Amino acid sequence: MFRISIALVSLTIMAACGPSPLAEMPERLETNYAASLPPMASFATVAQPRPTRPNTQIARDFLDLSFEMESGRPIPVLSRFEGPITVAVLPGAPATLSRDLDQLIARLRSEAGLNISRIPHGQTRASITIETLPRARMQRAVPHAACFVVPRASSWDEFRAARRNGNQLDWTTLQTREHVAVFIPSDVSPQEVRDCLHEEVAQALGPLNDLYRLPDSIFNDDNFHAVLTGFDMLVLRAYYDGALQSGMSRQAVAARLPDILNRLNPGGAGGPASATLPPNRQWINAIETALGGNSSGTARIAAAEQAVAIATQHGWRDVRLGFSYFALGRLTLPRSAERSVAAFVAAGTTFRNIDPNSVQVAQVDMQLAAFALSAGEANQALTLVNRALPAATTSQNATLLSTLLMIKAEALELQGRASEAATVRLDSLAWARYGFGREEDVRERLTEVAALSPQNRS
Repeated sequence: MFRISIALVSLTIMAACGPSPLAEMPERLETNYAASLPPMASFATVAQPRPTRPNTQIARDFLDLSFEMESGRPIPVLSRFEGPITVAVLPGAPATLSRDLDQLIARLRSEAGLNISRIPHGQTRASITIETLPRARMQRAVPHAACFVVPRASSWDEFRAARRNGNQLDWTTLQTREHVAVFIPSDVSPQEVRDCLHEEVAQALGPLNDLYRLPDSIFNDDNFHAVLTGFDMLVLRAYYDGALQSGMSRQAVAARLPDILNRLNPGGAGGPASATLPPNRQWINAIETALGGNSSGTARIAAAEQAVAIATQHGWRDVRLGFSYFALGRLTLPRSAERSVAAFVAAGTTFRNIDPNSVQVAQVDMQLAAFALSAGEANQALTLVNRALPAATTSQNATLLSTLLMIKAEALELQGRASEAATVRLDSLAWARYGFGREEDVRERLTEVAALSPQNRS
């Protein structure tokens, strides 16, 4: 329903990775990069890999995504747009939004088979209207949401008026979708704008739930996936298949779904049925406490430990176990480097057993590469970074990609390869402009990474 504002993808490399950032930057940063940054890099439109899980499992995921809200409330019937779908953007949106939206619509047409197109604002009332406004204004209405989507509205003013009308914004009362509004902050990085576009437009079109168990989907509040995946596109293609229609019950959809998926995804046919894994509310509460900002550091670490314990006790070997360890590693960074490394290693082991080439593994490798750089282990840092770069690129995560390249540049410097380091660092800054946005945020990340290297310590 909304993208939670928990900065997991753009992690700050904490002081426990090494010494605190230097009060005075190394001279090469002052002379080479203080004056101006390179032009912003951006990703091309590229189809994501198709899902590899069996259709029986995808069918179960489809039903849980489509017939439950994140709160656990049941959704009685399938609702979707019937007929052509139009998208309009209100004036005042960031410059990068238009290009990213065009790329998203192109993918939705080619990969999900949707009859969707952009129209100018004001031409007619669009099926989906996108409005951008300052983050603080958005969060006064919906605290902690980085962005969100609502039904039966086409503007912020309509949304505010509808809040006074009990059921107007209640997704569970819909039979057919006609008008939906997506709200995105205007004062965040280009990547965060794009990430919000992908998640909220996808939920405007289709499933309204998020499931932590999904390893390959944007419909997961762990926020590892930043753009719609092959799984997500298959779900949307099935959602708008001609064999389904608005108003169908869960039971009716479940009866038709196997044939639909076997036709759309023949490679997943004939796979073994998987056990039903209902959401564990105790684990969800623990992980949300760990990642939230309303508790003390000690309480958040305790909650992450509880999430690990719950996952372990239930014998989970899916991404929830890995995510629990990942959260624990992140939270223990400022307090115990040894404990943090152990948690990240456990997370990496879990994620690699699921998919060794996943973005989850790349996120862990970035953290471990930072530790290796801090210890002066240039070879190990380069090995971890080079292993992570393909997944960072495929997942189109510029924040992760730029940080990996910054670490690589510092590791090359440690090896005396200054010319190569300069080239890599320049590339990192181009991606950082997309991932972090403001120049001061780009330079702050560059400073943090440079401070990890032993040769930059005073």
